[in-house]
Amino acid sequence: MESLATVLPGLAFGFQTAITSINLWYCFVGVFLGTLVGVLPGIGPLAAMSMLLPATFVLPPVGALIMLAGIFYGTQYGGSTTSILIKLPGETASVVTCIDGYEMAKQGRAGPALAIAAVGSFFAGTVCTLIIAVAGPPLAEVALEFGSPEFFSLMVMGLIFSAVLAHGNILKAIAMIVLGLLLGIIGTDVNSGMWRFTFGAAALSEGLSFPVVAMGLFGLSEILSNLGKSKESETRVMLSKKIYGLMPTWADIKVSMGAIMRGTAIGAFFGTLPGAGATISAFSSYAVEKKVAKDDSIFGKGAIQGVAGPEAANNAAAQCAFIPTLTLGIPGSGTMAVVLGALTIYGITPGPQVMTERPDLFWGLIASMWIGNLILVILNLPLIGIWVKLLKVPYRFMFPAILVFMAIGIYSVNKLELDIYLTIFFGLVGYVFIKLKLEPAPMILALVLGPMMEENLRRSLLLSRGDPMIFITRPISAAFLISTALLLIFMILPAIKKRLS
Repeated sequence: MESLATVLPGLAFGFQTAITSINLWYCFVGVFLGTLVGVLPGIGPLAAMSMLLPATFVLPPVGALIMLAGIFYGTQYGGSTTSILIKLPGETASVVTCIDGYEMAKQGRAGPALAIAAVGSFFAGTVCTLIIAVAGPPLAEVALEFGSPEFFSLMVMGLIFSAVLAHGNILKAIAMIVLGLLLGIIGTDVNSGMWRFTFGAAALSEGLSFPVVAMGLFGLSEILSNLGKSKESETRVMLSKKIYGLMPTWADIKVSMGAIMRGTAIGAFFGTLPGAGATISAFSSYAVEKKVAKDDSIFGKGAIQGVAGPEAANNAAAQCAFIPTLTLGIPGSGTMAVVLGALTIYGITPGPQVMTERPDLFWGLIASMWIGNLILVILNLPLIGIWVKLLKVPYRFMFPAILVFMAIGIYSVNKLELDIYLTIFFGLVGYVFIKLKLEPAPMILALVLGPMMEENLRRSLLLSRGDPMIFITRPISAAFLISTALLLIFMILPAIKKRLS
């Protein structure tokens, strides 16, 4: 009750701050730019926030933070659009949406997929706004209990979760994870500073760029696959199907609500943990939906739960990521590091004192998140009809434009010609994967988590002087590893039973 007595006046003060005309304008500009950044693959929230940060220096701190936050969670909304329509994920978290969202679009159900993604995102955003207000400080204290061993064990569990995404042979999924981990080794050794597997290319010293690998494996490979089909089929299965209603049916909503609530809970948990965030949230949500479904064979073939859960999860994680940043001054990701840097530039010290010393900033930001989510729904739902009309354009006319956007997006990240060649290479690799019926999603997650896993593994072993028992003697780490072992057993048992019978 004491907590509620603090929260209600705080939220009232926050809305009083956020609904001023100037702050509403900053919120709208932020979420609009975020949506554009999400729709255009390759740029991403980190690059967008970094480029726009100097422009916020002339703004008041509250307005600047509201706009930066709007860009961040606005990209989560926009990222689902290209993932569903043309299978081009702009970020890691959007990769999961491709799996069933694109299949729904091919079946003429792009409208319901986009709508349920928007509804799920709004629900998750609303819930997480309340979570930040009520449970921010306590959740941040839980996050403080996580050290390097806990993060390593958490990421191992995340990788095993990604194997659940695969259809069919579990060994193929594990092989893709190993391949992703090997690609993650490329770059600079975290301890010695030596280059590894860069072949003398300075551009690879920081590792493979995610947009390069993701756009090649998912976007370019899909273009190559569609161009290989007959002209009579309009070179894309999607165009031979009738486009149904733009809004989800009652049956779609009924099936999706459970997935949205589970995804919100998963995203809120992982979002609070520094270093976890939207990526693990989205993959974990998809894995959970496959496990709780009565028939998991529908996944990968246009299951609306496969869109609803991950979209809710990555939006929940995006908003809850502000908890450790604001209450502890610990950025959980690169984007949160930009927010932290912005606060410092404005002369504000991030930490527990923000709530007491700058209540207008703390509560104003929380209130603006709910307003921003509402603006995003109002902004995105009417646009669904426009996005869906793109599907009526013959693919042979559309793919050159997709290639241009892809090239611009890739080149804008690092300004490197090598990135274009690498995208072509991974596009060919992705085309081979399609022919061999191998799924690249687990590989993508392993590529992202690999460097972080290595860093936390080495740091843990340094702390324990080389004793691997540190992962078992720490309770939270041990709990994650036990969960991972149980998950592996749960996955392998059906195959063993089938072999024995």
